[in-house]
Amino acid sequence: MKYFTLIVLFVLFSCGNKEDILLPKSAVTVVSDVQDHSPIYIFFRTKDKDTMAEVNRKNSIISTNWILNIDKRLPLRLVIPEVIKLQQKKREEKAHKNEKAENYYSYADTIGKNLAFIPFTNVYYKMEKPTGTILFFNKNNEILIENTIVKKEKVKEVLIQILSKEQSNNFTLSFNKDLSFGSYLQNKIFIESLNLDLKSKEEYVH
Repeated sequence: MKYFTLIVLFVLFSCGNKEDILLPKSAVTVVSDVQDHSPIYIFFRTKDKDTMAEVNRKNSIISTNWILNIDKRLPLRLVIPEVIKLQQKKREEKAHKNEKAENYYSYADTIGKNLAFIPFTNVYYKMEKPTGTILFFNKNNEILIENTIVKKEKVKEVLIQILSKEQSNNFTLSFNKDLSFGSYLQNKIFIESLNLDLKSKEEYVH
């Protein structure tokens, strides 16, 4: 899947109408190519003073890889409930289920100047507070471990120290519900770059 320009502003032409999605950006490529895919769009909408998430999945096919193109301005409190619904529909499908089909978020790769993707097929989202050792991203996009703010460059070191004391190799990812999807995706890519053995497949938004 090749793209001839850097997609910072993703434009969808549907039924003669121009639709814009501002995609998250990152200088890291997690996955560069996805074959046999269906696009799903979650648009940023406003009505009066309210922000809304509008889902367009009319071109999605259950048996394919799903690529979710989500506007980076949307808060997680609006995005994640829609993602949960989409995941549930695909997981519960029996007739056309494809065990090899994955789910990906798309973002603009500022180095390769095209689209890149990060998988989230096995993530189970929960709209509640977690327990245990928690890596939390607050609404200011600061990182907290056990309620203490930690600089990005120290996150891996601090986590390893805590887990070693607890004789555990597991921690939980948690995000403030008002964090933007753009910040969320950048944080996901950051966690991926740490190469930690994350056992829990659950992510919490609250």
